[in-house]
Amino acid sequence: MKINSITNNDKQPSFKGFYNNKLLLKSLKFAAQNGALFSATVSTGLSLAVRPAAIMATPKTDKENRKYACAKSVSSSLVGYLIMLGASLPVAKAVKKIDSNPSQYLKQATIKNLKTGVMPLTNSKSYMFATQIFKLGLGLVMSVPKSFLTCALIPPLMLFMFPKKKVQEKPQQHKSSKVVSFKGVYDTAAEKLAKGFGKIIDTKPVQKIAKKFYDTNFAQHIMAATDTLLTLSFVQQTAKNKKIEQERKKPLIYNSLISTGLCIAGGYALNGALKKPEERFIQKFKEANKNLPGLERYVEGIKIAKPVLILGGIYYILIPVIATFFAERADNKFNKPQKTEI
Repeated sequence: MKINSITNNDKQPSFKGFYNNKLLLKSLKFAAQNGALFSATVSTGLSLAVRPAAIMATPKTDKENRKYACAKSVSSSLVGYLIMLGASLPVAKAVKKIDSNPSQYLKQATIKNLKTGVMPLTNSKSYMFATQIFKLGLGLVMSVPKSFLTCALIPPLMLFMFPKKKVQEKPQQHKSSKVVSFKGVYDTAAEKLAKGFGKIIDTKPVQKIAKKFYDTNFAQHIMAATDTLLTLSFVQQTAKNKKIEQERKKPLIYNSLISTGLCIAGGYALNGALKKPEERFIQKFKEANKNLPGLERYVEGIKIAKPVLILGGIYYILIPVIATFFAERADNKFNKPQKTEI
């Protein structure tokens, strides 16, 4: 009995095997359609449970430093997810509009240039690269406001997660609530973005970049740049934040710098080591889903999901312990109390 057999040429696979089960296909489709939100979702899941547990289990470190690192992890994930949820939906919808009707938003010369052979434009790797610039690049654009909100949320989260004393709650004022539908707002925003994206893709430099770099590790490069900018911005905001205890700032800053540096270096090393297994996985996936409509989109999802899962595993499981441990020692080394001369 064949596990991955196709019951009908017009239907999707029977989803009995690992390579064509529903959860995997939905996850890969989600990654391809909205890479920024996919990354934020994975990060949120890991940082709300796995990373705080790893941080709190770090040996020989100050308990308060561990608490602040936990608060930073939760704050970053919640802010990142909410920002990406709000910002990525119209972007993803805009790209979907272009996918469904390319000739409405792109010039014929652009379609001809990016199209590969007789296959549909949406299956062209150079076209998919061009549209992923907007999807994944969104994380880079939103990194500065994310770091600002992350830093601002740390003090209230510290009180919520590690309460020191009970504070009498103020009576809440009841306000009349109205149900507001954002569908029309998103539709309008998506239409304007689709037209704007189309004009950008129509430019020769973007098409040249798409045709030259579509087969590179573009997704991880964008994620690394996003993490770098996010960390540097967070460091700046932390240093200026008056609500974070002064003696906790340096360990928190060192923790962020060490975490990001180790994560990016480890991510590239592990991604390179897993290149051949990735190729074998893609080959088996294609064989198991050869009659699946839009197969190349799912393959695109694999290439986006891979660095997200690698960086997530390193950043939220392995590095928290290392970063928390060394951040405190860096603070002790570089910020020793000065001895007063008698």
